[in-house]
Amino acid sequence: MSLTWYVSVGTLAGYLAAITLFMLTPGPDMLYVLANATRYGIRASVAAALGVAVGEAVHVAIAVLGLSAIIAASPMLYATIRYTGAAYLIILGFLALRRPTTPTGTWGSGTTGGVDLVRAATRGLLTNLLNPKMIVFTIAFLPQFVNTGRGHVTAQLLILGAIFVTIQLAVDLALGITAGRFAGRLADGRTARVLHRVSAIVFVGIGIRLALA
Repeated sequence: MSLTWYVSVGTLAGYLAAITLFMLTPGPDMLYVLANATRYGIRASVAAALGVAVGEAVHVAIAVLGLSAIIAASPMLYATIRYTGAAYLIILGFLALRRPTTPTGTWGSGTTGGVDLVRAATRGLLTNLLNPKMIVFTIAFLPQFVNTGRGHVTAQLLILGAIFVTIQLAVDLALGITAGRFAGRLADGRTARVLHRVSAIVFVGIGIRLALA
């Protein structure tokens, strides 16, 4: 049974165009991947991207189960998630500012720049789970491309969600690997220290923005 049995070609085309615009807006997830790439190297950025992808898959699963609608209907619950996410990003930023710049890692070691890869992935997962942008995506954006007249609503949501997760992972991996290779040449230079501090400040700024939004 082909993909178009559930989602029409026209819907897929519109959806791909829409999520492309959605992904071009930098958010906490993308910046977290880039921050790991510039500070710790390619392996850390890949681990972070995989963690983010798992978080996105969890959001899609929640949407399919209908729990996102419950979150949307409870302003207090949504506010709790938003403020928790904001606090988490601010804490990450301050921790990064306090941590000295370390050399960029390579593909050959179990840890990268002093950062455990499992920790990088876990933080990527938490960054995404606490990202209000993903909640808005699953409760307000994703359902717009579901055609109830075609039936198989659950299958449509799963297909659309899987497409988003796959493309977003590819984008994050491409950005992380590119940034990691570039940063590797500057691992011991002044530019690396500047990138380290800028990325940390950006995290604090995004956290404050989320809290005040």
